[in-house]
Amino acid sequence: MKRAMMTMAVVLAAGMAQADPAMVAETAKGQTLVDAAGMTLYTFDKDADGKSACNGGCAANWPPLMAEEGAMAEGAWSVITRDDGAKQWAYDGKPLYTWVKDTKPGDVTGDGFNGVWHVAQP
Repeated sequence: MKRAMMTMAVVLAAGMAQADPAMVAETAKGQTLVDAAGMTLYTFDKDADGKSACNGGCAANWPPLMAEEGAMAEGAWSVITRDDGAKQWAYDGKPLYTWVKDTKPGDVTGDGFNGVWHVAQP
């Protein structure tokens, strides 16, 4: 019985990996894309052509929304390859990030940061 339950959990987890990597939530900025933990997702104006320009220290402050191995792009969702070879989710070709200074779901403190960071909206 335990083995069957463990197998079911693995199958369910694999199926969830194929689902959209984010959800839509209502924030102070309107409908916004959020990650599975409810944290606001952002786009970066310096990203171009489905490529992330946020690496190193930038990525420490703006953690990329990483894609699991084998993640499948669908619709507006795509998977890009970062400079280090890791995979990252993008929406409408724009790589997605969280912001380390957002401390709880629904925070949007990164919107407008340095004039180049914006909440991701569907």
